[in-house]
This record gives sequence, structure tokens and C-alpha cells, in this order.
Amino acid sequence: MDSPLLPDYTVGYITQSSIILEFSPTIISLILAGKVGSNIASEIGTMRITEQIDALEIMGVNSLNYIVLPKIVASVLYFPVLVIFSMFLGMLGGFAALVISGLQSPETYVLGLRSWFEVYNVYYALTKTVAFGFIIVSVSSFYGYYVKGGSLDVGKASTKSVVTSSVVILIANFIITKLMLL
Repeated sequence: MDSPLLPDYTVGYITQSSIILEFSPTIISLILAGKVGSNIASEIGTMRITEQIDALEIMGVNSLNYIVLPKIVASVLYFPVLVIFSMFLGMLGGFAALVISGLQSPETYVLGLRSWFEVYNVYYALTKTVAFGFIIVSVSSFYGYYVKGGSLDVGKASTKSVVTSSVVILIANFIITKLMLL
């Protein structure tokens, strides 16, 4: 960043753009796919193996609505909150790194954060996060719900759900970006 052609506030602007547009929604969703996705797949898979889902169906309860729907609603509502925290902490971390290193003044960094800020980018990031939350829970629930076998198969289903969720998130990221940022 020593080029005289770049303004001093470039570091803040690049931090703001990269965190809001890609890092927070995509990376946080990939992390959640590993943590939350494997948990959901193994929880529902264990319910299938121990015949708890069969018991619900015998009682006349729609097991998908009872087990999966609350998880989807919770993820669609809560994942954007996590991404907003991630955005805030990412920009605060950039500020702390800049102040500790002493490379620029805090005012220049804040000027870069505020330069060319578009609220639409935040809407775009939150839209991606909602889609990713739905993908994580639905893919993980699918693998857990339709597991067959024993406890080893639950572990395999959990691993497959994380891998599939991650790949689908990256593909969905590309598609949503093409649709929303033309």
C-alpha cells in the first residue's frame, strides 16, 4: 500500500468492502456448516437410528415439521445476527491492528470505512446469509433424516452433510452474487 497512486484511506475501504461483501457471510457460513451442520445431521441421524422418528410418525406427528422446521426458522433468523456481529468485529479488528501497528492514523482508517459505503451491500450480505442458513440446515437435516444403519453411518452422514453444505454454499454464493451484483 506504498503506492502514491492509492489514497491513504484505501486500507479502510478495502476492509469494509471485503468484510461486508464476502468474508463475513461466506466464511461464517462455512464455519457454521461445519459446526451446526454436523450437529444437526448427527442429532437427527441418532433420532432415526434410535427409532424416535418412527415413534413420532406412529403417533401421527409430521416428523419433518416437528424436527426440521424449527431448526430452519432459527437458522434463518439467527445466522444474520451472527454475520452482523462478524462484520462489526472484523472492522474493529482491522482498526485494532492498524492502531497497534501504527501504520496509519485511526481517522484515516475510519474515513476508509465510511468511504463509498452502500447500505445495499449489507442487504446483499444478509440475503446471502439467509440463503446459506437455509442450505446448511436443510442439507444437514436431509442427511440425518435419511440415515440408515448404525452409529458409524451417523458419523458418515454428518461428514457428508458438512461437505455437501460447503460445496452448495460456494455454488450459491456464486449464483447470488451474479444475480444481485450485476
